[in-house]
This record gives sequence, C-alpha cells and structure tokens, in this order.
Amino acid sequence: MVLCTLHIIALKDGVTPASFLASLRQAGVKPIVQARVFRWMILPTQISAGHLLARNIRWDMLLILSDSSRISDSIRAASIAAEWTASVGTSSKLLSGYAVTNAALLNPLPSAVVPSGLDLDAAKKADSSRNLELTPELANFISSLPPHLASHPVSMLNLISFNPGKQAQYVKYGQEFGARVGARYGGRVKIVGKVTGSGAEDTKREGWDEIAFVHYPSIAHFAAMAGDKDYQEVNHKYRLGALKDTFIICVLEVTDDGEVVGGTQKENKMKL
Repeated sequence: MVLCTLHIIALKDGVTPASFLASLRQAGVKPIVQARVFRWMILPTQISAGHLLARNIRWDMLLILSDSSRISDSIRAASIAAEWTASVGTSSKLLSGYAVTNAALLNPLPSAVVPSGLDLDAAKKADSSRNLELTPELANFISSLPPHLASHPVSMLNLISFNPGKQAQYVKYGQEFGARVGARYGGRVKIVGKVTGSGAEDTKREGWDEIAFVHYPSIAHFAAMAGDKDYQEVNHKYRLGALKDTFIICVLEVTDDGEVVGGTQKENKMKL
C-alpha cells in the first residue's frame, strides 16, 4: 500500500492554477493528479460539511500527492485561501501505471468514445441529486455548457462513508459498476483507496472510509448513466443503503500550465 494525500484547495485572489502549479514544481512537488474543480455533483450532508460548504468557499483545485511530497508552509501562505485534506492508502501497482492509463483516457481516439446517449428531454424528475439520479437541474446545466465542455473528459472524486456492516454491499455495487452499468457509459475507476486520516483534520475519525476517483468520457456520459434504469436498479439495490454519507466533485484535469488536458481553450473560468 502507498500513502497519498488528497487536497481540495481554494486559491487566494490573484493566484491562478498555472502560477500555483509552477510554485509546486519549483519546490520539487509533482502531483499524481492535478485538476480544476468543475462542479459539485453531490454535497456532503453530515461529514466534513461544515468545512467543505461553510463560508461559500469556491474550491478551485484538486491535488493528489504522494506521501513523500509536501506543500510547504510558504506556498500555503502565498497561494492557498482554504484547504481540505485527507490521507489515503492505495495500491502501488495501480499508481505505477496511472500516468500512462490516464493519458490514454484523457486523449482518446474519437472512435474509442461511444456516444453518451443522453436524452436531456427525458431527465428524471427527481427531487434531489442525492440519489445520483438525472435531475432536471443537472440536465439544464449540461444543456447550457459550451460544446467543448459538454463533451470533455471529466473525473469524479467520490468520498464514501459506509453504514455499519454495509461495506460488502457497496463492494457488490463496485463490481456491477465496473462490469456492467458504469462501463456501458465509459465509467472507469482510476484510483481507489482507504481513508487513513489527515493532519489538520482527522477525516478518518470524522467517518470517511474510502475514496474513488472515476473517469467518464464527458459529464454527459455521467448524466446519461444516472438516467439509465439499469444503473438505477443497481444503485438502489447496492449503493444507496450502504452509504452513511458521500460527496462527489467533478473535476477537469490540467497540464502543468493550468490548461485543461485535451481542451480547446487555455483555461476553464467556471468556478463553484
């Protein structure tokens, strides 16, 4: 097992993702994952909700760093307005091939991407996104996006807390997702790990158990999956009852210059 640290970061006014990443490079810090926060998909309701949602913080970046990499106090003081962290243990085998696998996912051949099949007019009239359903609000958000963002690869950071005795049930959900319902829409789990804690905020004591970092060919593919009756059958059977709390953040991965990987524009200005 390899220990990593997960950082959700709000940058100070005037600090750009490019300048922040440059300061990390100058300090010898090379993130495993570096991404722009695009949109909350599911908000936490209990665990870490005060820290993540209080004061209307606009989170800017997601980083996953190896345990040997550290953001220095001087970089924090110069660049970071707010931060949420967690320590995570994950597979060394998974990380050893991550860069190559991820590059192929983010820059696919056009023939390798199946159409999302998203029917915005048929959005499920759900009351909330909490159940990971296709809501009218999500459908409207996607329909308002410029084409290059609506069709751009995304990654979903999932934080997971299990109800007592329900972890095995969630494992069954993961098996069904990987083999059937998620794979149909290009969903692919890239990083999974167990939360072990953190420094300033003990996320394990709070109750988070696992993370999953999942690729989708686009946010439209994610939404189409959420609207699929086969997915919802699996979701309701295995996932929902297993969860004490969860949150999902959609991110766009970026280059060292802060440019969206594979994007057609130099910078995505959208923030939460």
